[in-house]
Amino acid sequence: MDFLKISNVDKRFVNNVALDNVSMGVPENTIYGLLGPNGAGKTTLIRIINRITAPDSGEVYFKGRRIQMKDVFRIGYLPEERGLYKKMKVGEQALYLAQLKGMERRKAVKKLKYWFEKFEIQDWWEKKVEELSKGMQQKVQFITTVVHEPELLIFDEPFSGFDPINANMLKNEVLRLKENGSTIIFSTHNMGSVEELCDNITLINRAQNLLEGPIDQIRNQYKSNIYEVAYQGDGKKIEQVLNNNYQVVGWKQANGHPAVRIKLLHHTSENELLSLLLPAVEIISFKEVIPSMNDIFIKVVNEVTN
Repeated sequence: MDFLKISNVDKRFVNNVALDNVSMGVPENTIYGLLGPNGAGKTTLIRIINRITAPDSGEVYFKGRRIQMKDVFRIGYLPEERGLYKKMKVGEQALYLAQLKGMERRKAVKKLKYWFEKFEIQDWWEKKVEELSKGMQQKVQFITTVVHEPELLIFDEPFSGFDPINANMLKNEVLRLKENGSTIIFSTHNMGSVEELCDNITLINRAQNLLEGPIDQIRNQYKSNIYEVAYQGDGKKIEQVLNNNYQVVGWKQANGHPAVRIKLLHHTSENELLSLLLPAVEIISFKEVIPSMNDIFIKVVNEVTN
């Protein structure tokens, strides 16, 4: 049973179709990537999950039953558009937001102090939000998203605006939250972060989901039978020994050695390729080229657009 299930959801705004029969299942205790170009429908879907708006048709199921308004207290949502009150003191605002999520004041203060110390912003408790840098404000908003220990966390571009050190710190916190039992929906345009963090993904474009499943399975699904061979010797000999069953698709450097990328045609095996290359050059490394999520994202979106 999926922890969160989206079933045949439609949503329209006047003449704009935001979601068209979108379905997906988020397994429990995973990091689930929600991907797609701007305007694809991701934010609308997130708002439906958070009960900010309702679908025109279709259902959202939370832990096996239709999601209810009370379930919002078990969800933490970090939107892409940050929304702290600039004139309020940081600690006062964090406490207010924690109590809105149902936390008792004393417990909220204790938990917030823990997080403020962890993120090294304890000295900003009495400062106004407008006195904080953008990165500091984002840290505060992240804390207010997770402080009530929700079962489902939704992060929309959580690393936007962070320097590499703080982005890495936040990634570690996201992984730790998963280890502690949270289920996480992670919406981003950064495909490197997707490969690093996500277990499964759904790719939405033009209001429809085009691709869904475990990342490793999807990357293998889109591989092109291309192998990268790093070698030592005369690269011209490689082209001389290859026959019509192979196509050279590129040359590069790999770990200080020249490398060639070769596409296998006509159901030829990698063992046959190696048998041709070994007499010609010294093989340093030999590996299949698995496409990145960025390559797959561009390919799938372009196929629909064109």
